Amino acid sequence: MSRFDADDPTERRKLFADAIAAHRERASAFLTLEADHDADVDGEDSPAPWVQFAESTFNLDVDDAELERLNDLVDDFPEFRIEQLESPEEAEGTNVRITARSDANRLAAFADRVFVDVYDRAEGYRAWVTAI
Repeated sequence: MSRFDADDPTERRKLFADAIAAHRERASAFLTLEADHDADVDGEDSPAPWVQFAESTFNLDVDDAELERLNDLVDDFPEFRIEQLESPEEAEGTNVRITARSDANRLAAFADRVFVDVYDRAEGYRAWVTAI
């Protein structure tokens, strides 16, 4: 891989698919995708959302509203399944693990939709591959 970011939907999905293929080829521990830091709708700073992928599992943190949107999104991907929800008392959200057995393009499409549909990023958001 020679590029690590993209802000066009088609290019982001290609970037994600290439990163997933590289992750699988290298047998790395995990792959991390991150959206640019952005202010939320109230104008307050919010941490940059991230999605990790390892073997056949997505890992992400969500708040309650994002969890609802994530459940709706997973319904659009019948081959994906939420396997684990963990909400420690000291945390403000829920860590979600989703089993996703599919090809790199389908995985990339799901990851992109997580940022747009779940984390409420605009269609032209910039995404980064921060670890492979």
